[in-house]
Amino acid sequence: MATYIVGDIQGCYDELQQLLKLADFCPKQDELWVTGDLVSRGPKSLETLRFIKELGDSAKFVLGNHDLHLLAIHQGIHRNKEKDKLSALLNAPDCDDLLKWLRFQPLILRHPEFDFVMVHAGISPQWTIPQAEKFAKEVELRLHTDDFKQLLSDMYGNHPQSWSENLQGIDRLRFIINVFTRMRYCTLDGALEFENKLAPEQTDNSTLKPWFEIESLDKSSDILFGHWAALLGKVNESGIYGLDTGCVWGNSLTMLRWQDKKLFSLACPIHSE
Repeated sequence: MATYIVGDIQGCYDELQQLLKLADFCPKQDELWVTGDLVSRGPKSLETLRFIKELGDSAKFVLGNHDLHLLAIHQGIHRNKEKDKLSALLNAPDCDDLLKWLRFQPLILRHPEFDFVMVHAGISPQWTIPQAEKFAKEVELRLHTDDFKQLLSDMYGNHPQSWSENLQGIDRLRFIINVFTRMRYCTLDGALEFENKLAPEQTDNSTLKPWFEIESLDKSSDILFGHWAALLGKVNESGIYGLDTGCVWGNSLTMLRWQDKKLFSLACPIHSE
């Protein structure tokens, strides 16, 4: 059995199928782990969501910012924009079932055999990995309740930017969600910064660093993540694997086979502007 980890798919269903064929993926014996953002901007979010759901226990994935935003659109909190290409999914007869299933997915996953965790955006340098797992549960439990719509409505925003155990209510939950689904850069003390989406080589590292370069980051387990297409998978930190290589933007879809660390990559046409 092989364990494959693929970066953000974002509705690029055809490219995903080609990549799985290239890697000789067998759903009866292999596992497919996805770093989140199954949907949005690509042409086939519905097919992608159905496929991952139908894989059953062979597929594992974490929620990304686009996945949470889809849930908010479905609940009428935000409107469906044409650029997100979600209409086919939102109008599908099985939409409610698919999105209920999506809502019950985690923010962080630890592999039961290999020493790695997978998240969408990252893990706060202000946390240990066990703390990250604990804090993720706080959000997940709220998403599983009948009050989940209120959480989806209140999750938008950039504050607070620093962690404190004294944070309560929506401030606490919003910070946790932002770490797992939106984080890229941190200030040198680990506080979140959301304005900069450029690659690290285009950024002044005397004031900002990628979250995975902050010295306080807990690296007791390997960390796999997506979300940051501008990196193009270039992460010069041992034990940190960035797998979003911007498929939806016309770059490539990338998948890692964990056992031998072989990378599979497929060039993609531009699907989003």
